[in-house]
Amino acid sequence: MSSSIRPSAVAGSWYPGEPGVLRSDILRYLDMASVPKIAQKPVAVISPHAGYMYSGPVAAHAYKVLMEREYHTVVVISPSHRGYFPFVSVWADGGYETPLGIVDVDESMCECLVQGSSLIKEEKRAHLAEHALEIQLPFLQVALGDFKLCPLIMGEQGIDICRELALCLNKCIKDPDDVLVVASSDLSHFYRYETAVSMDTNLARRVESCDIKGLHKDLSDGLVEACGAGSILTAMLYAESISRCSVKVLKYANSGDVTGDRSSVVGYMAACIY
Repeated sequence: MSSSIRPSAVAGSWYPGEPGVLRSDILRYLDMASVPKIAQKPVAVISPHAGYMYSGPVAAHAYKVLMEREYHTVVVISPSHRGYFPFVSVWADGGYETPLGIVDVDESMCECLVQGSSLIKEEKRAHLAEHALEIQLPFLQVALGDFKLCPLIMGEQGIDICRELALCLNKCIKDPDDVLVVASSDLSHFYRYETAVSMDTNLARRVESCDIKGLHKDLSDGLVEACGAGSILTAMLYAESISRCSVKVLKYANSGDVTGDRSSVVGYMAACIY
């Protein structure tokens, strides 16, 4: 195996490792998801990144709006769960492997981003064990089929680096209808069910109104939470920069809806930006 192919780190644990079972599960989630018709082509989606048994049905809502659409490149933006680093890490060549096959990296897009900012670096170590980026890929493979990947992991999620990354995306994406941005994020973590629903509903309202300033303030004040806040803010900032920041929240649920344990839950949201 080429050293430039990033092997799956969580197949068989966070989601099924057998290709037939994986595809069948995703198709079942997509079939169960009910979404409104979005006439305009989405430029971004927000999707959760827990194990499929927990957040797969919610994620399916984000990917269902992409069915029968084509994109040349998908930029997946993920937070880092494995350590802090003060930049955005890019796996800039080769591909990402899942049980459904290898997704080739869009090397020219990655090179453009790296050349555009000193805060975006070609660095592979951050990618090796990270689940939050990989977990989006099988859904993309089923929903879109053929596409190239630009995989980004944010070691730092402050608003300044979000603005920098959004600016670079604006410069490197020549046709916004040809490139999809996926913001990988869960919402609040480990609150009681009622508290989580309240916090996450407030975040969803900020997102749906494309209130970037309000969302950033609420995040800074601890009124709402998202482990991939930087991913969400970057996607919204990019969409705003191309005047495409209409947002529809497609689904919300949390782990308590799956397990029945409402004492400590994690929130999941699917949304579409167009």
